[in-house]
Amino acid sequence: MADQDNAPAKKGSLFGKVWALATGGLGLAFVLGIIFWGGFNTAMEWTNTEKFCISCHEMETNVYAEYRNTIHYQNRTGVRAVCSDCHVPKEWVPKIIRKIQASRELYGKAVGTIDTREKFEAKRHVLAEREWKRMKANDSLECRNCHNFTSMDYAEQNRRSATAHQAAFNAGSTCIDCHKGIAHQLPAVEQHIGAPKAAAAELPAPATAASK
Repeated sequence: MADQDNAPAKKGSLFGKVWALATGGLGLAFVLGIIFWGGFNTAMEWTNTEKFCISCHEMETNVYAEYRNTIHYQNRTGVRAVCSDCHVPKEWVPKIIRKIQASRELYGKAVGTIDTREKFEAKRHVLAEREWKRMKANDSLECRNCHNFTSMDYAEQNRRSATAHQAAFNAGSTCIDCHKGIAHQLPAVEQHIGAPKAAAAELPAPATAASK
């Protein structure tokens, strides 16, 4: 009888232990999740800083030096767009995708793909085309975090800019279609205008009286 009387108590005690372990485990997982998320987000934000972006000399001596001479770096209003403002979307999913894509850039750093000025210039066109294609695909998402066709006061723009912006808006164009060289030098374009010919062109022989 005593054992039968103690059975409910034992069951209650076992349930209490299981419940305590479950709630304790959930609480621990919740705390660890917060710590992980905080650390992950902190690391993500740190990789968006200008200091991180120019920590390798490839960026500091090439594109960063060019950017410092543009209106995005210094202007009358004091508003500065840093590297991540133009190259990393603010929205969560596009940001993660961009970070994954950036792993290729880290690989390039590791193997020395552009570790000299000469190598960088040789790859500039490929790098630029890749970034232009990405920005075209996302409708210049990073640009539109600050600039917006519908928010522009065309009366405050000069005639050329106002005309171009309204035409671009009506045509469904995006920022990068016209502003490719806004912060960095454009790749050198090979032009054949005035280029020396390999040999002088041969003129046909003048017609003679006999041939007539």
